[in-house]
Amino acid sequence: MSHETATVETKMSPEMTEAYRKMLAAADEVEKVVVGKRTEILLILTAMLAGAHVLVEDVPGTGKTTLASTLAKVTGLNFKRAQFTPDVMASDITGFHIYNRKKEQFEFREGLVMCNLLLADEINRASPKTQSALLEAMEEGRVTVDGNTAEIPDPFMVIATQNPAGYVGTYPLPEAQLDRFALKLSMGYPAASEEIAIIKARRADNPLDSVRAILAENELRAIKEQVTSVHIDDELYTYIVTLVTATRRHPSLALGASPRASVALVHLAQAYAFLHGRDFVLPDDIAALFRHAIAHRLMLRQEAKLAHKTAQDILTEILQTTDVPYKGKRNAGK
Repeated sequence: MSHETATVETKMSPEMTEAYRKMLAAADEVEKVVVGKRTEILLILTAMLAGAHVLVEDVPGTGKTTLASTLAKVTGLNFKRAQFTPDVMASDITGFHIYNRKKEQFEFREGLVMCNLLLADEINRASPKTQSALLEAMEEGRVTVDGNTAEIPDPFMVIATQNPAGYVGTYPLPEAQLDRFALKLSMGYPAASEEIAIIKARRADNPLDSVRAILAENELRAIKEQVTSVHIDDELYTYIVTLVTATRRHPSLALGASPRASVALVHLAQAYAFLHGRDFVLPDDIAALFRHAIAHRLMLRQEAKLAHKTAQDILTEILQTTDVPYKGKRNAGK
């Protein structure tokens, strides 16, 4: 994605304009390490500003972990990484009480979720109980251990990864838990020129070492608050509900998207518009996010699978056949 977004005409306040420029600078800084993935970087920043979580599904070595750690450093967030295996317990995620003999009392030891940005690496290798503990914390924004409740820091974001190639010893996330993720992305392999740039940059040093913090935790929290004021017309609420409702009626789908998906699309569209230099949402913002936000929430009918249809194909069809506010029908490209 090019930087022409900086020239978009906008009615943004001076404070919002300054915040927008800082977020673009953060994206630029991340891209120094995660080469050629501007679109994915902006989508994850969109989720961050929307207070949402992201599932990244891709083969090993495509930069999933690097992206998360770079993002944490650039945004000044407290970062933790959990390598999920079947022996990781729910208490490792939420925390636990341990008896202190010297003080003769139980003390609470924080779990992995007590941070701003948690990388849940290979989440599908954890047991269902551990997965549920993490996803409950994501949904509630707090953990309860032995009757005691602790608030998770704000901002809080989970970037979970899974490898689609290896299913031995995995516990695939059920649809109800996939629904907790606002976006599902794939990094993909870099182009040849990008891969050359990557291996040259890593010949002697790790590019992550030279990355600087563009934001602080309190600044990011303030920007998130500004994003909530991005305007959405009533017609765009109708547009979102029409698109999501169409997934529940489509003959190729056994399970459509839930109202949670509609709520997520609203927040994501506000953040996406902000990252493109506007304080108002356009139908194009919703269309750009629709497939990333909805595809993982759907269940295809068996006949659709036999016809080699994908969720992406069906969502593209829905976009093409749904009236767009202000401009009629869309020719939605893949």
